[in-house]
Amino acid sequence: MTDLGRALAALYARVPLGMRLGLTGMEEACARAGHPERSFPAVHVAGTNGKGSTSAMIESIARASGLRTGLYTSPHLVRFAERIRIDGEPIEDPLLGELLGEALVTGHDLSFFETATLAAFLAFARAKVDLAVVEVGIGGRLDATNVIPPPRCAAITRIAFDHQDRLGDTLEEIAREKAGIAKPGVPIVLGSLAGSVRTAASDVIQRAGGAIVEAAPAEVLPPAIGLAGPHQVDNARIAWAVADVLRLPTEARVRGLATARWPGRLERIDTASGPWLLDGAHNPDGVAALVRALGAGADHPAALVYGALGDKPWRAMLDALAAVPAPRFYAAPEGRAPAPPEDLAAHLPGAVCASLELALAAARQAAGPRGLVVVCGSLYLVGAARAFLLDLPRDPAVAL
Repeated sequence: MTDLGRALAALYARVPLGMRLGLTGMEEACARAGHPERSFPAVHVAGTNGKGSTSAMIESIARASGLRTGLYTSPHLVRFAERIRIDGEPIEDPLLGELLGEALVTGHDLSFFETATLAAFLAFARAKVDLAVVEVGIGGRLDATNVIPPPRCAAITRIAFDHQDRLGDTLEEIAREKAGIAKPGVPIVLGSLAGSVRTAASDVIQRAGGAIVEAAPAEVLPPAIGLAGPHQVDNARIAWAVADVLRLPTEARVRGLATARWPGRLERIDTASGPWLLDGAHNPDGVAALVRALGAGADHPAALVYGALGDKPWRAMLDALAAVPAPRFYAAPEGRAPAPPEDLAAHLPGAVCASLELALAAARQAAGPRGLVVVCGSLYLVGAARAFLLDLPRDPAVAL
């Protein structure tokens, strides 16, 4: 087994610790590691949906500006290394194994996500990045990433229902948790928040001494955005405003938005068997965005593969997907306990498949060689489908 293999095995052994919220363990581990989180300027991005896409756009703009960049996101689709990127590329295996090993020893009492976060900080410190874009894992206030010092800018994307058991049962409560990344004097760009949700977030930001910045008007955006879907306009507006705070050149913003990539989010893949569209729409708000994007596109789906985790509101997601007139094929994702495909089919008729591979094959047969097959729902289902379709080596999925 390689050093990376051993490190990943030890890291995955920490999965049972779950989604641990709180900063004390991370703060202590960072202190033992010599405070790598203090060694780089950062942009901190929170939100329910869109935070990964927005982070990718900001990183792409910064890289187009000539900056050496770091990008930390979660979860991974195919390989763990996707979570930690330097200059747009996943960290190389030998270095990842070394840094994970250091994080595992230094953060001996950390959870899976906390250990991964510490490894990212060590990677950015080692690479001497000019700017690190750090995506929040869950919430914001008590997320492991919130140990970073005041960043150069922060952002909050869309607020929707997700992780209510940790963040609260109302959108206002969720907004307050996500606004907990606000720090004194730090500009924080707000996305499409309205009414009482915006008020809740604004109250937290103002009490923390943060400076609210509006997302850029859509009119200033260039016509070419590398990420597909009407909803990406809102994410691009946030990225543009962050770039404005950072004083990055307009030319770099245009080029960065045009070349931004974020796999598994309305990602089209053309294979010898036919075209596929992958989208990790894992909550009702995300599924609604997918349905709008499908309605706005010229290529309508001929079949749909769907799977969800059991603790997600899959009934509401299926209700939204009912508007897509295509045969459905259900499969169980990995990561956590799935919603049984039989239960999905009982709620919205579709074919129950014993595995994702069988669901993909059945959907392709139904769609034919030219029909578009949409694979959506859990990010872990989408990641597994991407690895299968592109014949990629794959690390185990983990919903953290």
